[in-house]
Amino acid sequence: MIEKIGTLKKEISSFTILNKVDLEEFRLEFLSRNGKIQEMFKLMGSVPNEEKAMVGKSMNEVKNLAQKKYDDAKIKLQKSAKKSFGASDDISLPVPPRYTGSLHPLTKALNEIKQIFLRLGFNIADGPELEDDFHNFTALNFPPDHPARDMQDTFFVRRSDENPDENQVLRTHTSPVQIRLMKNKDLPIRSIMPGRVYRNEAVTAKSYFQFNQVEGLYVDKNVTLGELIETLVMFAKLMYGSDVKYRVRPSFFPFTEPSLEMDVWWENDQGGQWLEILGAGMVDPNVFDAVNVDTEIYTGFAFGMGVDRIALLRYGIDDIRTLYENDIRVLQQFK
Repeated sequence: MIEKIGTLKKEISSFTILNKVDLEEFRLEFLSRNGKIQEMFKLMGSVPNEEKAMVGKSMNEVKNLAQKKYDDAKIKLQKSAKKSFGASDDISLPVPPRYTGSLHPLTKALNEIKQIFLRLGFNIADGPELEDDFHNFTALNFPPDHPARDMQDTFFVRRSDENPDENQVLRTHTSPVQIRLMKNKDLPIRSIMPGRVYRNEAVTAKSYFQFNQVEGLYVDKNVTLGELIETLVMFAKLMYGSDVKYRVRPSFFPFTEPSLEMDVWWENDQGGQWLEILGAGMVDPNVFDAVNVDTEIYTGFAFGMGVDRIALLRYGIDDIRTLYENDIRVLQQFK
């Protein structure tokens, strides 16, 4: 009986299936009710009891072999039929383009930034793009005569020289969200605040009147400048790689003291240059006073980075205007 099973197995393996006719012949010969496999099972009654387990196992193996060969051949023939061309089809014609959606480079860069700071223990907060004078300027230690309050730098939705508290502006930075957090949330705070901001600036290859920022704030007991620098260095390495070339230098911002900026080396056609990617510093005590945070107990640091410039560096784009032109030839490169 084992010899008959072996012979049947060889017949199944050597049977060639090239088309639907061959497939049907295979089914009738081996898998149908009157096929060879079913006839083989009818002989099971003549097998000695001590051999039935071994013979039954061999029979099932042959049946599974035949069924698998039939199923595989059927799928292959179906796929081949779908790929076949009609008499009028010209296979030399180019395939019509198929455009699929993809994430914008700004979105990709922002998502990377979010993931990095989530790994560093920050959560994400949000705030309005239309801000009042207090949150956008006064609480952030901007004096009344600061140039940023002038019309040439700020888009005013409503302006009153007699009563500045009634001023409404398109926020010039995401720092107002810091004020809202410190006023409404319990300390400690460890958050980033991504969002669009607006400034009345000339459009150039490196600046735009609308851009994207990610603000960061950490307020707790005994927060130090060293922690701020270490956080920024860790961000730069996670964003650009451990071999990134960076520098941290002193700067000035009304709402931080001391203040600093971070630059990253940007390789370009001219050989390369330093490109500022963020400003940061220790939260100024006047800002804490504006939101009733006890400066004898708490310290903190803040930073703000431009997503657009980070995207330029991350993806090798040499003109910030490219990010806003919606040129499909550019966007298709970021699939």
